[in-house]
Amino acid sequence: MPINSVRELGETARGRARGSVVPYDFRRPSKLSREHIRMLEMAYETFARRMTTQLTSGLRQVCQLGLREITQQSYEEYVTGLDTQTLLAPVSLPPLAGTGVLEFGLPIAQAAIDHMLGGPGGTQVARPLTDIETTLMRGLLEQMLATLRYALEPIVPVTPSLGLIEYNPQFVQAATATDAVIVGEFDMVIGAESGRFTLCLPLAAVLPRLSAQRSQQESEDAILASAATAERLRERLGDVPLNVSVHFAPVSLSPEQILTLSTGDVLPLTHRVGVPLTVQAGGVAFAHAVAGKSGNRLAALIVKTTQEHA
Repeated sequence: MPINSVRELGETARGRARGSVVPYDFRRPSKLSREHIRMLEMAYETFARRMTTQLTSGLRQVCQLGLREITQQSYEEYVTGLDTQTLLAPVSLPPLAGTGVLEFGLPIAQAAIDHMLGGPGGTQVARPLTDIETTLMRGLLEQMLATLRYALEPIVPVTPSLGLIEYNPQFVQAATATDAVIVGEFDMVIGAESGRFTLCLPLAAVLPRLSAQRSQQESEDAILASAATAERLRERLGDVPLNVSVHFAPVSLSPEQILTLSTGDVLPLTHRVGVPLTVQAGGVAFAHAVAGKSGNRLAALIVKTTQEHA
């Protein structure tokens, strides 16, 4: 079943919610679970919020960056889906292996530069940047990488490093054509200019970190669930009635003595007067007591034993 791109499980869920059918390529199955998608969404939404604030304050224009979707694609599909002339910034992400890519349209880049220089922005002609414009744009990209580092920190601490800016997607060899990548697609607005912003990360490097984060989260959830279960168990058992008995020291009898017992016989107790009695519940001794009275009724007073004082 050929399709142009392999959509993630999150998109499949959205398609079902809308009642539409989402194509799926069984030759290249998605490797990301719903939990993986959710973790990436949280990181990318953090990136989008902080970049919105940073761009608006830095350019003094109304700017917006909003997450549209997260997809799994091959690198070839990602590159062929880009404009023939756009701004691409390769990014190394140590300790992760592989290379990521930041990409957005040249008109947006030129509008951002125009606002940085105090200009009105407006419609721009798509063209490569000059040396001065490239220097200004690298400064803006460095700010984006600092924000990306903050956003990815809950998943994996990275130290992004910016490569050379390119304008032709075919010239950026961030991965082989068949390598799977995670593509985050955003809607970007800079003043009056709007367009698409994409963030491409290598799947093979990110997936183990997502799985480890998921396992850690599941372990924490299991611990919390176990503690909650134990607390509920204690609450329920606290109201369960138990038979409690007070025991003297046992008396030893021979089989012959037991067989000759009859009504009215007296068995002498060997329990010494100063030794506490044993309090048991369900055959388990849990306390000691001394014999006494409470009004007209026999009673047992719980006391500490010599062993407990030691």
